[in-house]
Amino acid sequence: MKMSSESPLQRHVLNGATMGTRYSAVFFAPAGIDLGAIGAALLATVDRVDRQMSTWKSDSDLSRLNAAPLWQWHRVPPELWTVLDAALRVGRESGGAFDIGVGDAVNAWGFGPTGDAPDAQHIRALGQRPRRAAHEVLELDPAQQRLRKHSAVVLDLSGIAKGYGVDALAACLDGLGITRYLVGIDGEMRAKGSKPGGQAWAVAIEKPVRHVREAMGVMELADAAIATSGDYRHYFELAGQHYAHTMHPATGRPVDNRLASVTVVMPSCMLADAWATALLVMGAPAATALAQQQGMTALLVLREVGGLDAGDDGEAFTQISIVDGVLQP
Repeated sequence: MKMSSESPLQRHVLNGATMGTRYSAVFFAPAGIDLGAIGAALLATVDRVDRQMSTWKSDSDLSRLNAAPLWQWHRVPPELWTVLDAALRVGRESGGAFDIGVGDAVNAWGFGPTGDAPDAQHIRALGQRPRRAAHEVLELDPAQQRLRKHSAVVLDLSGIAKGYGVDALAACLDGLGITRYLVGIDGEMRAKGSKPGGQAWAVAIEKPVRHVREAMGVMELADAAIATSGDYRHYFELAGQHYAHTMHPATGRPVDNRLASVTVVMPSCMLADAWATALLVMGAPAATALAQQQGMTALLVLREVGGLDAGDDGEAFTQISIVDGVLQP
């Protein structure tokens, strides 16, 4: 499908269900384009990612990999290979803060497909055995796009797969000749070009409050991706204690630090997604130092209970902004 630069552009919106949430695509293209064909291509794109990387589908490529015997080479599709390779690289570069080998902890705490409540016995068992990061127990063979496990590990790609799905949506529109778009899955977004007239794409940064949805600010995107990890959407409360869905790889327990959310901007939504998770796990001091060292653009939001600017819920927030590795005043 070729887009004529002389055709007047109109705003189009397509969306649908995927990965337990929804995907969206807002783009500018001529009025006469086949929206049905574009919608079918976008749906096929996210369905392919979901079929390969879901832990909720017992027949997904990831689930088959989790069930594969130790030391046995296992081939994976190109898309899953790309995500696994990137995940292990971020795992190494983050010192293990990002780890896709926490699937057993995710399940034990009730955030996975095996149940919706913590399993105290499973949690105790996890705490009694040493944990090894996925990048330490997986061996990759790039020449044949296969891998094998050296010890037992349960892989979970929830901290990177949606970001990859966003990149895949972007690639789909690129292939259709659409050059002005904003695509997203569950808040992970990627933009290309600008709106007609030169306006950048505006993306709201959500205030990390647990019971309401409220914008904290707006970020403008052009040819970039944005991803946010936080403790305020997927969680449960038990005996007055708040437990977020992001697991700390070193402990096998939900992350518990002052960071309420981390937003990362990168060219790749897959990498922004993974690094937002890694920085959230690390906590503010280490995350700030690493973001500066890596030259990242990131926004860290720290929870200040009972602060001077606290709202009705008693919460206030402090922001740490880093642009291209430079800490902002």
